[in-house]
Amino acid sequence: MLALAGLLTIAIVLAAILSKKVTPLVALGAIPPVMALLLGFGSETGAMMGQGMVKVAPMAAMFLFAILFFGILSDAGLFRPVIAAIVRMAKDHPARLSIGTAVLTSIVHLDGSGAATFLIVIPALAPVYDRLGIDRLTLTVVVAMAAGVGNMLPWGGPTIRAATALDVPVMTLFKPMLPVYLTGVVTMLAVSWWLGHRALRSGAGIDGRSPDAGGSAFAAPVTADAESDAPMSRTRQAIGWFLVVSVLAAMLSEVLPPAAAFMLGTIAALLLCAGSEARQNAALRDHAASGISMVAILFAAGCFTGILNGTGMIEAMAHGGANLLPSGSAAHLPVLIGVLAMPLSLLFDPDSFYFGILPVLAGIAGASGGDPLAVGQAAIVGQMTTGFPISPLTPATFLLVGLAGVNLADHQRAAFGWLFLLSLVMTAAAYMLGILAP
Repeated sequence: MLALAGLLTIAIVLAAILSKKVTPLVALGAIPPVMALLLGFGSETGAMMGQGMVKVAPMAAMFLFAILFFGILSDAGLFRPVIAAIVRMAKDHPARLSIGTAVLTSIVHLDGSGAATFLIVIPALAPVYDRLGIDRLTLTVVVAMAAGVGNMLPWGGPTIRAATALDVPVMTLFKPMLPVYLTGVVTMLAVSWWLGHRALRSGAGIDGRSPDAGGSAFAAPVTADAESDAPMSRTRQAIGWFLVVSVLAAMLSEVLPPAAAFMLGTIAALLLCAGSEARQNAALRDHAASGISMVAILFAAGCFTGILNGTGMIEAMAHGGANLLPSGSAAHLPVLIGVLAMPLSLLFDPDSFYFGILPVLAGIAGASGGDPLAVGQAAIVGQMTTGFPISPLTPATFLLVGLAGVNLADHQRAAFGWLFLLSLVMTAAAYMLGILAP
């Protein structure tokens, strides 16, 4: 009975989200309580919701303060000299240009916003690609790879969702995956260099076509000089970069909880960059909208997982699913998920997958004697990480192709194989490191 109720709850939530009739906040926050009441849990429903929200509070706080931290430093111009230097260094050689594109995208994407990353990188570099006669599909592929791997970081949406769904601290999920992430970065840089080198040899882009010299109707080219207008003083730049390194080091070393590290970093960034109280309030308002919607969804997801766990629906579904699997096959479930994670980005948006599908898969793994955490770690190598820049389920994908002036289908054909390769390499690395091994 509970297993059937759980499947029905998840199916209704998935249908509601995918239909786009309601927001994920409404689907995750309203449907599970109704099901719990129908099952007769009565006043216990509220307690389950409260417990679920308490558990996700640290991750919601980390996400909010990470958005504020990187947004304030970016607005203050911390990254502009780096952007200008990369553009100047890379503009004369296709291989250097593609590597510079990857590095620039990785830096700009530290704030976790795909849309902001594409708005900064594509207009700045598209004219350079045009001048060198390199197809803009090479640009979109390199940017997609760098942003996709960067989405794995612990303040990225997929990783936070996975930790929320599995009810574990985000660093418990991500820290073992740090070598896997670094493997993805190195592979991404190697592929970027090769794409640029091939463009140098062929005089064309990755598919051998001539570049679209007409440019994009969406993009106003941004030069390196424009990007470097009104930079921070060198002293403030040094302090800003010290602040970034300190916050990341404190978080990764677990000297401070991630939420506390980013909160203190945000306070320091406000004092360094904003000055007066009025400017500090303005800086907070400028970036609050980027974080509030995701924080609200995380709390609704906490209600969802709190009810599914509190009522016993997850446990019932897990045991039911484990009984259906052939003996011993559940041990290989993380590897299978790692292989399929990136293509699944074309079928499921992040809320549907991480809050609807992942808890059931993790429960099946746990009920079969496997490690539920490994299921979440396998998912983040591809599902809306390397997969998000080609998924039609994310608005940022359309922004990427629109700014570059390329066709979505062309971009998907050009990028799919390379993004899939990245996810497979990271899956193999995680397996060899024993993270996904049976």
